[in-house]
Amino acid sequence: MVDDAIPDAATHRSERARIDSGRRVNAGSFRDPGSRVFHQNGEIYRALDQRSMENWRKLAGTRFFAEGVADGRIVGTTPAVDVESIDGVEWAGVLRHEPIPIVSYPYEWTFSMLRDAAMLQLDLLSAALAEDMILKDSTPFNVQWLGRKPVFIDIGSFETLEEGDIWVGYRQFLGQYLYPLMLTAHVGIPFQPWLRGQPDGLTAEQLRRVMSSRDLLRKSGLLHVALPARAERRDHGGGRNVRSELKDAGFTKEMIESNVNGLRRIVSGLEWNPGSSRWNEYATECDHVRVHRGAKAAFITRSLAVDAPTVVWDVGANDGYFSRLAAGTAGYVLALDADEVILDEFYRSLSASGPDNVLPMVQDLADPSPGIGWRGLERPPLVDRSSPDLVLCLAVVHHLVIGRNVPLKAFVDWLADLEARVIFEFVSPDDPMVRGLTVNRKPHEIHRDYNETDLRSYLKEHFVIESEEELPGGTRIMFALRPIA
Repeated sequence: MVDDAIPDAATHRSERARIDSGRRVNAGSFRDPGSRVFHQNGEIYRALDQRSMENWRKLAGTRFFAEGVADGRIVGTTPAVDVESIDGVEWAGVLRHEPIPIVSYPYEWTFSMLRDAAMLQLDLLSAALAEDMILKDSTPFNVQWLGRKPVFIDIGSFETLEEGDIWVGYRQFLGQYLYPLMLTAHVGIPFQPWLRGQPDGLTAEQLRRVMSSRDLLRKSGLLHVALPARAERRDHGGGRNVRSELKDAGFTKEMIESNVNGLRRIVSGLEWNPGSSRWNEYATECDHVRVHRGAKAAFITRSLAVDAPTVVWDVGANDGYFSRLAAGTAGYVLALDADEVILDEFYRSLSASGPDNVLPMVQDLADPSPGIGWRGLERPPLVDRSSPDLVLCLAVVHHLVIGRNVPLKAFVDWLADLEARVIFEFVSPDDPMVRGLTVNRKPHEIHRDYNETDLRSYLKEHFVIESEEELPGGTRIMFALRPIA
């Protein structure tokens, strides 16, 4: 079931609880009774019960598994040493997984990322069916990213297909993949807030209420939205044994294959055409971008040469220009932006031509992904999943301080909490972009400390200014900052 076979930087006490010496159980891996993911000595392991071990042995002998691992669609997995017990439970065997650099969740993905993850899930399900196996789960939480490439991580979801078995993950696929994609493609509503607030996904009835009659009358709408919505209303009280009913009716593998093939056609045909956003034409329409990019790139290049970072956060990545620049030196780059339109364009360009070590992530700094799920630990915040060595913070601060009323000192304190080097661009109150943000604001409605003098005093509390450079025009300053030891 849902789990994250990936190391994270969580500091929650439950996440840090020691099960055995040097071992901790992943806080998001408890939902599958047949397996448990744990971290030990920097490695990622999955403990399996006897039934799951039997499924693993069959999976390990299939052609599609070997091919999936070889081409990076399935996480690298090998048998590991046995352990006596984990989380107080005896297990039949243990697997070792290759780690994924940074964990992300579906509510942090763009439309094209969710669609590509859905296609991966369907492709693997189809390949498994061909060798008499099936995926019991169909959730995007079982997919992670190696840069631009989706990779399936939940080995415990594969099990032997027995005669009369149904695809029990069908409803899950609808609610967490198809319905969010339809919500955005057909209705124009972003799926991310919905999945963040309702991680189990949309219900058919919820989607039916917002879709147009025209879309509901399409074959895909009738088959996968209208009919399931009717079933939800009829079965509201639960109690029906759908598995038994379908098995008694003579359900076959060919029926599952037909359903999967139909969903593949639907998902691959879904398109999102949002038009322009506030930021996807920013680089071409704003003169200061063309004037400043060369100077910024040279400043960043010099800073990267001083100390090559392992992980870079590009905060406010926009079209990914500086993420690509950092990727040439850094081990891994996280491209963060709140604007899904521009970020989706960037993801599609990465998919087409690379590089392979950049992960786009939809993230609003003023409202970042919180800890959600069971006890708030199941899906931890970003700061508990990644620790950057370098943060690129270019032309962002004025949007937070003036546009979102985040105090300047609070923003600098947040940067300091990351304990990373920072390349920071300060945009002064005299800059045309700042004047545009303040044109409809009275002086008392803007934080009074948004000025260079107060900025420098805040920076000196936490950082050493290693270098600085005024950009052409005189209203912007680049800072290279290192945390005070």
